[in-house]
Amino acid sequence: MSAFAAIAAAARRGLPVVNRMRGEQLLTQARLAGPMPWVIAIMIALTTIAAGGALALNNVANAARAELAGGITVQIVEASPAERDRQARAALRFLNATPGVENAALVPKEQVDRLMEPWLGAQGEGDEAIPLPALIDASLDGQATQDRLAQLRPRLLAVAPAARIDAQASWLRPVVSAIRSLQYLALALILLLAAASTAAVWLAARTALGVNRDTIEIVHHLGGTDAQIARIFQRSVARDAVLGGIAGLAAGLIAIVGLTRQFAALDSGMLAGGGLTVMDWLLLVFIPLVGVILATLTARFTVLSALRRML
Repeated sequence: MSAFAAIAAAARRGLPVVNRMRGEQLLTQARLAGPMPWVIAIMIALTTIAAGGALALNNVANAARAELAGGITVQIVEASPAERDRQARAALRFLNATPGVENAALVPKEQVDRLMEPWLGAQGEGDEAIPLPALIDASLDGQATQDRLAQLRPRLLAVAPAARIDAQASWLRPVVSAIRSLQYLALALILLLAAASTAAVWLAARTALGVNRDTIEIVHHLGGTDAQIARIFQRSVARDAVLGGIAGLAAGLIAIVGLTRQFAALDSGMLAGGGLTVMDWLLLVFIPLVGVILATLTARFTVLSALRRML
């Protein structure tokens, strides 16, 4: 039985048409078939990857900040090796005896040479070697604020005039700033993808309305309401969004796992803090749900708005 015949039979029996018949029987083209589920899948996959990247960057910044919060570095900038070593030992004794300093250790010269080798080349012995500063790595029992450094600096200079003291977190500030910029970029990408998904659903719903215009007019004449017709389109969009969301989430999670393994293989101390937590994974799983809700609401408002102008 065709949709028009079914509508006529229901009307002759005096029954509410839309309540007695499935939406698919009334509006055979209401389902947004074709590329729509694939479009939603692509949008969800890209959103998942962007959100995963933003969460990982946030974890990297937080881990680095927590690790270096109380860290300070003391440099003994002195050309004479003997005087440099003397001041380094004096500064080390002072730091270990100062309240509020949890620990202090002299960085071995071999490690300093190894750190500088990519830029200065291998350092030998004798007059041709570039004089590198002696380094002392220390940790305070709290945040290495500028006020604490200002209180510590004069007393340190009294025992080691060539000493320079810096908070390790200050070296990380440009890195954290770059990470924040990348996070804002990821957020902007997520918003753009949400807008593109909304536009795609709006266009598909308008197309489906145009295809079913004659049937919608008959349903209206037989007592069908705008809300009942909108629910038919809502179910169709929700079905497509669920299928696309599941496929997109799976693709996005596979990509994130692959990227996580690639970065883990770099064995970088800073990147090691960028792993996703359980809460991060849960947030990613909720992305398709948000996509389904957004697509369904877009379809409903699009259909109701078009029906008010159509009839």
